[in-house]
Amino acid sequence: MLFMDGKFDLKNCKLCPIECGADRSKGAGACGVSALKIAKYYLHPFEEPCISFAKGSGTIFFSGCNLKCPFCQNYEVSRGIRGKAITPKELADIFKELEDLGADNISLVTPTHLTPYLIEAFELYKPSIPVVYNTGGYEKTETLQAIDKYIDIYLPDMKFYSPALSKRYLGKEDYFDVASEAITFMAKKPLKMTPEGKMLSGTIVRHLVMPLGVSDSKSILKWFKRTLSDTTYLSLMSQFTPFGKTDDFPELARPVTKREYDTVVQTAFSLQIDRLFLQEHTSASKAYIPTWDF
Repeated sequence: MLFMDGKFDLKNCKLCPIECGADRSKGAGACGVSALKIAKYYLHPFEEPCISFAKGSGTIFFSGCNLKCPFCQNYEVSRGIRGKAITPKELADIFKELEDLGADNISLVTPTHLTPYLIEAFELYKPSIPVVYNTGGYEKTETLQAIDKYIDIYLPDMKFYSPALSKRYLGKEDYFDVASEAITFMAKKPLKMTPEGKMLSGTIVRHLVMPLGVSDSKSILKWFKRTLSDTTYLSLMSQFTPFGKTDDFPELARPVTKREYDTVVQTAFSLQIDRLFLQEHTSASKAYIPTWDF
């Protein structure tokens, strides 16, 4: 049960598809955290152009994650190791601070497991700029429905198509089935752009091309073309950087080659995917990994 007496039941947490049932009033769930915890917030200049736009995306990195990819660039944060505990009131104040700094939006990075606290913060202060829900894609639509009225832009990953790959890297054979249902819900958000190219509402699906992952990437592109509306954007990312704890995955000891990435890009062109963001090959660098504040 997600709710108890009309409120989120955090004593038997089932916010995400893992449904770990943890009593998060006493300790951490499968996400690695109990309550609200952040590792950094700032104006982030390196998102898709319509997100970073002029002054940057007001990005808040939350600690913990329900996927915990072994190759995560934010490894210490996704494990819940780094971070500072804050209250929903303090989070609402951060919304205001970023807005006052000129942020083009408020971006919530890995927010799923903190949904009740986020809603509480939004009830205290709803930013007048767009709010971005930046997620790994492994979501329950019931949880998304609860926070949807506060969200303007969805920025989900679609990591893997193959159950074998998602089981190998995430320990979750059902990743694609769960993520595709969640992203289909997100894609209903209407597309709104300013004449200057700033996104006000809509969905951008991100896919990170992986070493030896070209075939899986092609399957994801075919799903995207077949399933999602013409108003949904696709962002093909080449930024995979060997990081995290990947000793058990020798194939992840190198970046994606230019040939691998270009092959996936050409597939997108051949499928006539028009709403498309691409990355320079130089994006695969540890220089783009944030320095954590807490």
